Amino acid sequence: MSEVSMREFLFVTDLDNTLVGDDNALKELNQLLEQHRQEYGTKIVYATGRSLTLYRQLTTEKPLLTPDALITSVGTELHLDTSGDACDPQWAKVLSEGWNRELVVATAGHYADLVPQPNSEQGSFKVSYYLTPEAAVEVLPRLESQLKENGLDVKLIYSGDQDLDILPRNGDKGLAVQFLRQKWQIDAVRTVVCGDSGNDIALFNVGEERGIIVGNARSELREWYEANQTDYRYLAKAFCSAGILEGLRHFGFLGN
Repeated sequence: MSEVSMREFLFVTDLDNTLVGDDNALKELNQLLEQHRQEYGTKIVYATGRSLTLYRQLTTEKPLLTPDALITSVGTELHLDTSGDACDPQWAKVLSEGWNRELVVATAGHYADLVPQPNSEQGSFKVSYYLTPEAAVEVLPRLESQLKENGLDVKLIYSGDQDLDILPRNGDKGLAVQFLRQKWQIDAVRTVVCGDSGNDIALFNVGEERGIIVGNARSELREWYEANQTDYRYLAKAFCSAGILEGLRHFGFLGN
């Protein structure tokens, strides 16, 4: 086993079509990660677009390890105690700066193409809609411009050709990972992030964390990767957990 793999690291992964999607590879990855956590203190974090409700539903369907922290709702909720519902108040304070949810909803309400997602997928710091790719071409630039005109400093994340999330400027998966990394005092070079879609771009473009893009990644993430290649991002050939295993071995976190 390499010297790199014999130390703790921070493992962060998206869930749908990244960690989850290949049951056999997930089983192997779970065993290796849990062993590494027991022996070296490695920390496991899930960073998902799912709400806490939908995350818990997934845990009844797939054998997921209990994470050391949970980032839900595209980075707008951080749970350090994954057994409860409470969000970390320090992270909530970061997100609250300059955020006006009511004004975001009122502004977006002028666009008939924006179909609100269910209440379970809305959050204090997240407003979510369904939007077709055809309508997105026209709606997204107009909406972004109007939100700015209304004095709102927000970010729009469109992924999977259907999901639009409007978030505080300080809120996304990548910034939540940075917050955790600093809280736990783990270097970027000892951090690995994994994803497959547009809302995972935030995981890869904040710092110099080791990035694994699984082989089944969606076009929006693949295109971003091609335009932003570095030696600390790896595009796997294998899909889902098998791609994560491939990437972890590439970077030496689980041996070569």
